[in-house]
Amino acid sequence: MQQESIYITEGEEQLHLRHIWQRKGGVPIFMLHGLIENGFIFYTEKGKGLACYLAEQGFDVYVADLRGRGKSLPAINSQSTFGQHETITCDIALFLEKIQSINPQKMHLIAHSWGGVLISSFLARYPKWLDKLHSKTCFGTKRVVTAKTMEAYFKLGFMWRYIAPILAKKNGYFDAKKFRFGSDSETKKSLEESITWVIPGKWHDLNDGFDYYTAAQNITWPPTWHLTGISDYALGHQQDVQLFIDECNNRNAKFSVLSKQAGNQVNYDHINILTHPNTVNDHFPKLALWLKGFS
Repeated sequence: MQQESIYITEGEEQLHLRHIWQRKGGVPIFMLHGLIENGFIFYTEKGKGLACYLAEQGFDVYVADLRGRGKSLPAINSQSTFGQHETITCDIALFLEKIQSINPQKMHLIAHSWGGVLISSFLARYPKWLDKLHSKTCFGTKRVVTAKTMEAYFKLGFMWRYIAPILAKKNGYFDAKKFRFGSDSETKKSLEESITWVIPGKWHDLNDGFDYYTAAQNITWPPTWHLTGISDYALGHQQDVQLFIDECNNRNAKFSVLSKQAGNQVNYDHINILTHPNTVNDHFPKLALWLKGFS
């Protein structure tokens, strides 16, 4: 297996794209992480994770680090003014265009958590990209949080909507890793935008008012698979994943809740659905088989 870092220049920013492959000519896969995360949710430099597993299966894998996260430069700091609007209207297209310049085949999209909201928003806004896709897979993706669990109240109601904005105002950005709430930082703008969207209400762009909900109703989505864990009680609760599927009007999407009762090896949660050692013998092979069915 081989890995390389590709950098894409956007103004003063360097967007990082990790390329992972075992043999040339494979069908490309683009992977996008969520909030307070980076691309390492999908891979390690020692060859573990979903990205590396799919590369072993013959796919040509590309893992993004969103602006200021992971190996993208510079890291988010108090002077960072961008948010999810820039991700949707600029950065995702830059990643996809770079992949297409290297490997012009139709591709698969795989996202974790809020990354699925961002990629779905991008496709609703720029449907011309739909013809370049085989499929879309989302792990633990929700837009609004309606689950009434203690974990949801603490992580979303208290930490995300109350504590995080206080810390972001004080420091100029939210350093989630420092406070052991995530693996990467968020800007004040991305924090504000995501908090607004998490609360049940309109799926509109805070910058220019674009109506993602209405746009999504007119989309013919690529074959889509949503997966979440039975033990994901807040950030990808099955109730809220289903709400997002319905909101997108993605009637043909299939939805799996991974649990021992459903025949899985683990009652997965929001993170270990991608990082647990058992994944390579559990749902990863099923996903690889599904993806190969389009090729």
